[in-house]
Amino acid sequence: MGRPTDAPKRVQIAVRFDEKTLAILDRFCEREGISRAEGVRRAVERLEVRL
Repeated sequence: MGRPTDAPKRVQIAVRFDEKTLAILDRFCEREGISRAEGVRRAVERLEVRL
C-alpha cells in the first residue's frame, strides 16, 4: 500500500499548467526541497487565509 501516515491523501486531481506557472511552482519546490504535489498542497492551504 505505501507508508503508514496520520494524514492519508485519498483524493487525486489532475491540473494543467502553462510553462510560466509550472516554472514558478518548480522554483518554489526546489527552494523548499519539496515535491510538486506538496507545493500545490501548500498553495491551497494558503488560500484558506483569504476566505
